[in-house]
Amino acid sequence: MQENSRYAVGLDIGTTTVRCVVGHLDDSGGTPTIVGVGSAPNTGMRKGVVSHLQGPSAAIDKALGEAERVSGYQVDAATVSINGQHILSTKADGMIAVGAMDHEVNVEDIARLEEVATVGKIPANREVLQVVPHDYRLDGQDNIKDPIGMTGTRLEVRANVVSVLLPHLNNLEKAADMAKVNAHTIVPAVLAAARSVLDESQVENGVAVVDIGGSTTSVAVFEEGDLQFVSVIPVGGINITNDLAIGLKTDPEVAEKVKLTHARLGNRDGSSGVSVKIGKQTHSFDSSDVDEIVEARLEEVFESVQKELKRAGKSGQLPSGVVLTGGTANIRGIADFAKEQLGLAARVGKPSGFGGVADGVSTPEFATAVGLMLGEAEGDLGSANTGKRNKNVAKKGTLPGKSSLAGATSSVKKMFSRFKF
Repeated sequence: MQENSRYAVGLDIGTTTVRCVVGHLDDSGGTPTIVGVGSAPNTGMRKGVVSHLQGPSAAIDKALGEAERVSGYQVDAATVSINGQHILSTKADGMIAVGAMDHEVNVEDIARLEEVATVGKIPANREVLQVVPHDYRLDGQDNIKDPIGMTGTRLEVRANVVSVLLPHLNNLEKAADMAKVNAHTIVPAVLAAARSVLDESQVENGVAVVDIGGSTTSVAVFEEGDLQFVSVIPVGGINITNDLAIGLKTDPEVAEKVKLTHARLGNRDGSSGVSVKIGKQTHSFDSSDVDEIVEARLEEVFESVQKELKRAGKSGQLPSGVVLTGGTANIRGIADFAKEQLGLAARVGKPSGFGGVADGVSTPEFATAVGLMLGEAEGDLGSANTGKRNKNVAKKGTLPGKSSLAGATSSVKKMFSRFKF
């Protein structure tokens, strides 16, 4: 690897699988080119959080090693995903006096306003990952998106604060450290997935991303260019596999393969036999039994998603509908099933916004890893000699992560500001 080589790395630490994507950045600032991909089965995590450090650390090391061999880069830093039911979205507001009538609002004022808006509203055992300002008010003037440089004496903000439990965050960082990778930016998985599958018009009109992972289902709602709501449901693809194992009276390994290769939502042309081969043994089942079990569990998942959309006040009110990501989104017929269950337009999201040809990357399960890489690429956070993590810097174009409101007027909007339409 050349000393002046520049790269961006997205590391998606999922409950069942760790995925890594390495993108090469050229000096022209064009579209990142994917040059390395790696994945590895993960253990030691439950419902998106670390339960013991050795499992995730080993999986991270294996996934990174695979990506390094393909790309030729030695990866020592990455933008990393975080998941789990502990991720919370909280509405907050604050007000400060900024000075005399001729005082121009500056970055320091915005940082002070952020502190006022979050103090007392976010418990001490939680870490703020992102403050998304919806609008500012300056001396009675409403709906200001960027107050920097304006003059006034009284500045107010309405914002959405995304926070996580500090112990879970620390354990995730420790697992990455054990694999000798610096997690310089931490991003909720569903926001990273949104980065790779949504366009600016969808975010403006109103859309939800539903990321159905191994053991969690994450929901993120966007409208008017901003993140409005985030939540995580502790049910995912593993629950479907377990239901199949019980219902079909077979091993989870067999049930997983049946789910991936034969499950279908919606009407089949009659009942038929399906079979999978594990080793030298072939296992046969009735397709109607498979479909019935998968449909029952996904009905439960989408009922929970509907409840979250109601909590966000957006049930049936998103013009751009729902975009599905995660490995479970590969089940045939799931988009039409989601449309029926949620009463909204639905499609399966596949990551885009990158160059190069990498097998298997343009699939729903890689949406988070690709989104993490794209966010880092546009923030220019990855390089051959990445510096130490700076937890309080928000750069233009970066993905929502561990950053300050200072210098960022609408973080989610900036996330899409460098899309090429």
